[in-house]
Amino acid sequence: MQVLKFKLHDIKAGSRKLVRTILLSFICPALSFGQSQPLTFEQYNPVSTLVVPEHLLSAAKFPFIDIHNHQPYMENQDLNKLVNSMDAMNMKVMINLSGKGGDALKQMTDNVKKHQYTDRIVIFTNVNFKGFGESNWTRNTLQQLEKDFKNGAKGLKVFKELGLTYKDEKGNRIAVDDPRLDPIWHKCAEYGWPVLIHSAAPKSFWDPMDDKNERWLEMYKHADRQYMNLDASWQQIIDEQHRMFRKHPKTKFINAHFGWLANDLAKLSLLMDELPNMYVEFGAVIAELGRQPTMARNFFEKYQDRILFGKDSWVPSEYDTYFRVLETSDEYFPYHKKYHAHWNMYGMGLSDDILKKVYYKNALTLLPGIKKSLFPD
Repeated sequence: MQVLKFKLHDIKAGSRKLVRTILLSFICPALSFGQSQPLTFEQYNPVSTLVVPEHLLSAAKFPFIDIHNHQPYMENQDLNKLVNSMDAMNMKVMINLSGKGGDALKQMTDNVKKHQYTDRIVIFTNVNFKGFGESNWTRNTLQQLEKDFKNGAKGLKVFKELGLTYKDEKGNRIAVDDPRLDPIWHKCAEYGWPVLIHSAAPKSFWDPMDDKNERWLEMYKHADRQYMNLDASWQQIIDEQHRMFRKHPKTKFINAHFGWLANDLAKLSLLMDELPNMYVEFGAVIAELGRQPTMARNFFEKYQDRILFGKDSWVPSEYDTYFRVLETSDEYFPYHKKYHAHWNMYGMGLSDDILKKVYYKNALTLLPGIKKSLFPD
């Protein structure tokens, strides 16, 4: 068979546009269907032809406590609207991790009291790391925590910047297990506060941004999640966190996002066995669990007393995905945010006993002062 060879500039000008269109229709078939631009990865979202049972859920089977939520402007927020959204999905208690601390926290708790939602909304305080390492930082921080405790805070949230970007007075990175933080963890144990701590991020953010990286699209869309040039590696930060947990066995730590090990449950299982004071919540990593339903179900069965429901970002429509992965045995359904997970998921079909623990019983054992009568036995 002879191959026709030609150069585009050899063709008469009037015919070049037609030739380009024909050539591009082979290179980019989308153009031959009348589309002016080829589909992007995010736009390409084919409807599966798989016919399997579907159980679309808009509310949880049992009332639940969301241990990981962010409402940073609660001091001025219309809480009636918020609670109406909670009621629609059967959320009985929300934990607002963005309490800020000090006067801001008191304004939030005052607003909650004003709206008479003290049984429905719980607020965790935060630590301000500005000036860390200066002679008065520890004293001032402990004083703030005492004030926050008296003003109704029920726990402490530590953001991912500890270990990533926070610096001390000399400009050095503050390690998660920096001994100068020990008084903070001791104080939380004294108050009976759990510490929900987010350390590091998905390991892929440190890996080369190439065609082998599952998080390529996310890193492309969010350049601030490219951590390859940070001072500390992923493993270094994770190891610091685990050393800190070991050092403070009397403090209850909730490891946010399954400690970024939802994709390696065997390793997480070893840590759960070693660190009895560590609990986990699955905010923003439900897609990792949904693509390995057998492994995940086994993990939930083994550690059913130390797993908490967490969502992270407040997008009410996204909770449906969480309920479906936890409660149903559905097959091959999509995640709600493609740049987080470009794969489909499967339900774990957890038993009612485990669901009750994950939805509310485990949180009730950790959080002081939640009204137990809001929940079934």
